[in-house]
Amino acid sequence: MTQIIKGGNLPMSGEPMRVAVVRRAAGPGVPEIDPAALLLDDSGKVRGRSDLVFYNQRAHATSAVELLGNARSEDGRTADWLEIDPGRVEPEVERIVIAASSEGVAFGEIPGLYLEAVSSATGERMVVYSVDDDDATTETAYVLGEFYRRDGGWKFRAVGQGYDSGLPGLAEDYGFAVEDEAEAEAEEADAGPPPAPALPEAPPPAPPLPAAAGPAAAGPAAAAPANAVTAPAPAVPAEAGSEAAGSEAPAGAAPAVPAGVPVSKSGAPLLGTITRRINSLPTDFGPDFPVFTQEGRGEDIVRVETATAAGFAVVDLVRLGDGHVEVSRLNHRNREQSPSALRGWAEDFTGRGIVDHDGNGPLRLRVKARGEWKITVSPVSVLRDASERVEGVGSDVLAYSGPAVDLAVRYRNSKDDAWFELESLRRSASRRTLHSGDRWPGRSTVALTRGARLLIVSYDSAWSLTPREVTPHPNRREGEIPPFWRRLR
Repeated sequence: MTQIIKGGNLPMSGEPMRVAVVRRAAGPGVPEIDPAALLLDDSGKVRGRSDLVFYNQRAHATSAVELLGNARSEDGRTADWLEIDPGRVEPEVERIVIAASSEGVAFGEIPGLYLEAVSSATGERMVVYSVDDDDATTETAYVLGEFYRRDGGWKFRAVGQGYDSGLPGLAEDYGFAVEDEAEAEAEEADAGPPPAPALPEAPPPAPPLPAAAGPAAAGPAAAAPANAVTAPAPAVPAEAGSEAAGSEAPAGAAPAVPAGVPVSKSGAPLLGTITRRINSLPTDFGPDFPVFTQEGRGEDIVRVETATAAGFAVVDLVRLGDGHVEVSRLNHRNREQSPSALRGWAEDFTGRGIVDHDGNGPLRLRVKARGEWKITVSPVSVLRDASERVEGVGSDVLAYSGPAVDLAVRYRNSKDDAWFELESLRRSASRRTLHSGDRWPGRSTVALTRGARLLIVSYDSAWSLTPREVTPHPNRREGEIPPFWRRLR
């Protein structure tokens, strides 16, 4: 029997395996969780920072433990997968603790939690431990189980212990410490298990990862159960949804897209449907002018007669077909200005970019594309305001003019070569990269200082940005990564 209860243990084969932390009720409103692993020596403590594998440090230096990503099934279950290869574990490591945490949300609000381990080679189920709903209440971090050495082999024990102090408190209990974090912040500011319950009915297999999610995805292990999907759904990252439920928008947020206004797949209003400003950008960011639209085919030069004054202008492009597509501004000498307003390679490309017009005559754009296309140029007043949570799909430009915030960035993709980039652009400054990466699902938290700016998203798939209010700090820098426990990915 592969299913065990709290306090139980089971021998393991010692072969490479994948371990899933699964939420059986991961529907709308149910908080997301983050898996973690701690590698402990014979004293029951970590030896250093490298022995914690979590969202900001996704693999151990030995490659013995690695976070792979998550997958969701059609029935709403979500599995966060880790890869563990006991053969790579250093002799000094006696135990590998598997835990999970949730930002500011109690595990009592996450029903149907269980751990599952399967063979990396065959996909065979090796062990399943379901957390009883009565065992999880106010905890914000939870130890599900541990793999430990015994008589030259490995065993698994179901632990089921919660922590009200979150992942930092849990890690501290195992000897983990961030010695310099408190000093840096100061400078900147000047008992035995209860009786075993009856064995519950075994839960269904965890949703498998797609084949490209990890190096060991090969052979029968890649086969998915009949009721599971083989890749994360191409939707806005679920973890951002849980954040929205638990955070308030900063004060002074501009009006959202008016009710009844049609929106595109990115969530942005369709061009020509907005008749009033929907953000709080200062007027010196760009003048208002009539929306301009032109259709074409192949390479061409577009002359925007409605945009003659200096300032930013929004460029939207829809291109049918495949191949490279790029839109650049031309100066008065017919030279293309860098960076490009838009570029991409996706089939049936749809994206939004920005150009900075110098006001020297009408705005002129060079379109390089195969097939038919339609370009629309609009004033910056049509940009969505990022003073509250924003979701999108594909390249986009947003407006922000609020107070200092931590900006939570989430993105998801199923393409191996996808690249996400978030840039900040002020009126009299060059672009500044706030975050970039190719991991999926991707996570980061970056700092935005007070003031008006454009936020430029370059990506092919789903993403979300969620601002979180912070205590103002005089030395806070744009794009600064918050302290150790804040997500970097």
